[in-house]
Amino acid sequence: MRSRKPRILVVNCYFDDLRENIPRPRKMPMAMGPAFLAGAFDRNFCDVRLYDEVSSGSLEDSQLLSWPDMLVLTGLTTGFDRMLHVTAYARTLNSQVIVVAGGPGIRSFPRHAKNFFDYCCLGDIEELCQVAREVLGDDAVAEEMNPRFDLAYWVRSVGHIESSRNCNFRCSFCTLSSELRSYQNYDLEYTRKQILAVDKEFFLFIDNNFYGNDKKYFHERIHLLKQMYKDARFAGWGALVTNDFFYDDENLSRAREAGCVTLFSGVESFDNAWLRSMNKTQNNRLPQVDMISKCLNAGIVFLYGMLLDVTSRTVDDLEREVEFVMRTPEITLPCFLSLPIPFPGTPFFWECVEKGRLLPNTRVRDLNGTVLSLKPLESIARVQPFIAATQTMNGYRKQILNHTFNFYRRYRTVLTPEQMRLSAMNSGLLFAHEMLTAPGWIRRAHKRTYLSGSEQLDKVYQPALRIDPRYGHYFAPTMLTDKNGEIAAHLLDDIRVSPRVRIEQTNGNASLNGQGRKSRRPPPGLMPG
Repeated sequence: MRSRKPRILVVNCYFDDLRENIPRPRKMPMAMGPAFLAGAFDRNFCDVRLYDEVSSGSLEDSQLLSWPDMLVLTGLTTGFDRMLHVTAYARTLNSQVIVVAGGPGIRSFPRHAKNFFDYCCLGDIEELCQVAREVLGDDAVAEEMNPRFDLAYWVRSVGHIESSRNCNFRCSFCTLSSELRSYQNYDLEYTRKQILAVDKEFFLFIDNNFYGNDKKYFHERIHLLKQMYKDARFAGWGALVTNDFFYDDENLSRAREAGCVTLFSGVESFDNAWLRSMNKTQNNRLPQVDMISKCLNAGIVFLYGMLLDVTSRTVDDLEREVEFVMRTPEITLPCFLSLPIPFPGTPFFWECVEKGRLLPNTRVRDLNGTVLSLKPLESIARVQPFIAATQTMNGYRKQILNHTFNFYRRYRTVLTPEQMRLSAMNSGLLFAHEMLTAPGWIRRAHKRTYLSGSEQLDKVYQPALRIDPRYGHYFAPTMLTDKNGEIAAHLLDDIRVSPRVRIEQTNGNASLNGQGRKSRRPPPGLMPG
C-alpha cells in the first residue's frame, strides 16, 4: 500500500519585466498553464498544488519547494533560467524530486535542457499524462484531462478558458511559427464544461486565435455562447482574434449578440510596408483605424499591442506613429508597446542570425519586449532614449490623458459603463503600468539600460536559499550570444535543428526522459503496492 498520495507541484516560472521580485496579481491575461497541466493528474490519487510566479512573485518558500515528489515547470521562453533556479532549490531540499519541464523555452533548447531536467516535454500539455503514467503508474493519470480551475488561486474576477489551440497564420516573429503546429479545435462540450467550471461573470478565451480557419466551428461556438448568454450563465467574454475576423461585418454583430465585450487583435503597426515584411498580410486588407473604430461602434472594446521595430524603422518614423495614435480618439490606445524579439526558431530569428543583427552577450532572459537585443537601424545613442521613453511613457502622459478624455466623449453612448472602465484601465496600463498591476510597488530599485548585455540581472539570480554546490551553475544566465554576437556554443546544437525536425522528434518521443539522463524513480512508499 502507498504510505501517502504522490505530491505534485506545478509552477509557472516568470521573470518580471522590471527585473524586480514584484508580484503582479492584476496582470492580464493570467497564466493558465498550471491549471491545465494539473488536469493530467487524478485528483483522488495525487495531491496537486499550483504556484504562479506572476501573481505571487518568485518561489522561494523552502517548505513548498521541499514538498513535492514531482515538480512540473512551465513558462515563457524568457523563463528558462527561472526553471533552473526553482529546480536547484527543489533538488537541494529533496534529492529524490523528479523535475518535468515544458513550454516554449524547452522546445527552443531541448538538447541544452536535457542537462538540467529529468523530463523535457516538447509536445502539448497531454504529454504530461504519459510522464505521470511512466513515473507514478496508471492510477495517477486522470481519465479526462480537465483544467483545475479550483487550484488556480490567482484567478479572481475574470475567468480564463480555452476552446482551440495554435494559429493558422505564420507571422515571422511569432513563437508559434517556429513550432509549425496546426490549428486545432476543441469539442464544443469541452468548451461548455469550462465555462460552467470557471463560474465567473466575465471570462477570456486564451486561444492563440479564437477565429481560426474553420468558419463552421466558429459559428458553432458563437451559437453556444449566445445560448448560454441568454441563459445568464455569464455576463460577457473576450477573445484574441486575427485581423481576418473583421473582414466580415456580421462577425461583430454575432459576437456582440453572444455576449462579447472585448476583442484583442495584433495590430502591431499602422505601417503597411512593415506588416508585409513580417508576413502579417492579414493586417493589410483593412485600414487599421477603420477596423478599430468599426469594432468599437459595434459595441466591442478593441485591444491591441504595437511593435516598435527600431531595427528597420527610424526613431522619427516610430515617434510619428506613436503620436498619431495619441491624437486619434477614434481608436483605443495600445495595451503595450513592445520591442522586436528574436525568438529562437522563428523566421525573424533566422533572418537576424543571417544578417548578424543579434547584439553581443544577449541572454535568453533578455528576450522580452522591454529590452533591445538586436542592432538598431540608427545609433544606440539615438535609439536608447526613445526606448526608455516608450517603456516608461515619460513625455507621453499628458497625451494619454487627453486621448482618454476624447475617447470617452466619442464612445460614452456606444459602450457600456463596464466597457468604458475597461478602456480607461487600458489607458492606465500605459500611464502607470506598475501601479495598476503591482499594488504596493513604489519605484524602480535600479536604473535600466534597455539593452541586452548591459541590463542588470534580476536579484533572483542570487540564491535566496542555501543551494547544493552541484547546482550552483543553475544560477548562471543562459547566454544566447557570445561577446562577438554569435550564437553561444552551448546552444548551437539546438539552434541548428530546423523546426520541422523538432516536431518530428516530438511526435516520435512524446516523453524525452532526459535524452539519456537516468530517470529517478519516486521513493518506494509512493509507488503502487
